[in-house]
Amino acid sequence: MKKLLSLWALLLLALPLHATPGLPHRIAALLHEQHLDGVVWTTLDDAGAAGSSNARTRAPMRLDQRVHVGSVAKTLVAAGILRLVTERRLALDTPVTRILPGIRFDNPWETSDPVRLRHLLDHTAGLDDARFWHVFSAKARADGPLALAFPAGSQLLRVRCRPGTRTSYSNLGYTLLGMAIEATTGQRYERYLDTQLLAPLGMRDSTFEFVAQHADPRLAMGHFEHGVPQPAVPSYVRPAGQFTTTAADMGRFARFLMGDGKVDGRDFIDPALLRQMGEPAGTEAANAGLAVGYALGLRKLDRHGKVAKCHGGNGVGFRAMLCLFPEARKAFFYAVNTDSETADYQRIDAMFIRALALPPPLSARPSAVATDIAPWRGVYVPSPNRFDTMLLADTLFSFVRLTSDDGGIQLRPFQGKTVALTQVGSGLLQAPDKTLPSHALVASAAGTRLLTNGTQTYEQVPLARMVGLWTSAGAGVLGLVVVLVRGSARLAARRLSRRDPLLAPYAGTLALLLPLPLFYRQPLLQLGDMTVASVLLATVTALLPIALCSGLAVSLRRKQLGADTIAMLAVLQAALLLAAWGLLPLRLWV
Repeated sequence: MKKLLSLWALLLLALPLHATPGLPHRIAALLHEQHLDGVVWTTLDDAGAAGSSNARTRAPMRLDQRVHVGSVAKTLVAAGILRLVTERRLALDTPVTRILPGIRFDNPWETSDPVRLRHLLDHTAGLDDARFWHVFSAKARADGPLALAFPAGSQLLRVRCRPGTRTSYSNLGYTLLGMAIEATTGQRYERYLDTQLLAPLGMRDSTFEFVAQHADPRLAMGHFEHGVPQPAVPSYVRPAGQFTTTAADMGRFARFLMGDGKVDGRDFIDPALLRQMGEPAGTEAANAGLAVGYALGLRKLDRHGKVAKCHGGNGVGFRAMLCLFPEARKAFFYAVNTDSETADYQRIDAMFIRALALPPPLSARPSAVATDIAPWRGVYVPSPNRFDTMLLADTLFSFVRLTSDDGGIQLRPFQGKTVALTQVGSGLLQAPDKTLPSHALVASAAGTRLLTNGTQTYEQVPLARMVGLWTSAGAGVLGLVVVLVRGSARLAARRLSRRDPLLAPYAGTLALLLPLPLFYRQPLLQLGDMTVASVLLATVTALLPIALCSGLAVSLRRKQLGADTIAMLAVLQAALLLAAWGLLPLRLWV
């Protein structure tokens, strides 16, 4: 009996010890606090599941539950490209147009700097991210040609900055990578990656093919806030975000990425390429000394006191995160089957980072070399911004100000908290909660002043430009309010006659409300389709300037230059501003 007890004790000691005591309880508590439905996770040494896989049936989330991971798919697509590079079937510096002759970029730098395969992998091609219809459409087919994402005449291939210089996240770029895989292998990218990447890596519970809940009961249901279920839907940009997997398979993938690139003792992906993932190079930010940024399918992040190589995912009904710590040979992955706009997912990240018990990183040492901050003070706007159709909105609402005083340097986002920055080198700045330089001041090749954090670049603009835009927008809103108030007052008093100059503008303004009930009854995923609601929206926004001109013509004929005329002029100039930025008429399907 003593021998049996001794043997039993030895077996217990031989079992892997979990480094995360109490983690399942803390995760379950955080799910409840953040109103999230369920989660699966792995820390390589540990794994678990909590919550429900379906809010309506209350079925528990299982450890082997399949989940969608959104843009985490990009890391796997990048690995597939690197496999082809290792096999010498592709080269990172090959111009994309040589691989895809049917693709024509609108690239002002084409002669010296064509868009290369590396630029698509690094999000440095300068491309738009996506349009509404790429993501919110009921017309996308699971097996549709990838080229449908780039219809002729759509201007989707306009290059907005010199390729290779600035990071601008692009789902369209990774869709082109899927097309490059198909052109190189002669297979649908899903089949090639399933058989030539996932199978060798032992990820047999994963697939790039479209998987829906009705076809696979193991796939967790996606949700929005308040447990509203959202089944899977196809996408025009599926290489950028379509992937079904399990926590166990993602653990296998994480181990491979941190390994020597071999499978069954044979080279599978060049280990030098694996090491370059998440190591930005060649951009203005990297050349200035920033270590954080995006490269080859991973992003180097400096958060919660640790530096990691990560990729997050935000899909329809799901959120996911994969983070690697190669030096410590540790990693975590989780997928939550709730896409919530109010939940703080970074608290989940922080919980896993603490659970891994990582060694403290080496902090940056301040340099004696400092930059004269005076000429860098001012207003900066995104350059380029992520969604091209949102350029005006991002210019108005996503600008930042760089200020300095005796207390130091401050970064003041229009939307967000002020961040105190410390100079740690020539042009390098560091936020107080970071271990590495977080921002860099860069002079572009054209001589403009730039502020960058490695994944978003801001360009300094004259204050007068921002004042002009805000004055125009503010006057337009105020004028619209005046038209509505004065028109409603006259209507209530029965003094709004057919001859009233305000009649047409008032009717045109009220007409803007007509599409709202139609949009309310329309599924969210049809937002980018040409529907009755979207056509009506385009129509009423196109008619508004005409109605304003009609009212102004009556006012000028009668020489009535009072408050009505001023209000109509204010709205008209704002409408012209929207038209100049491509937002009038408002067409969600283009």
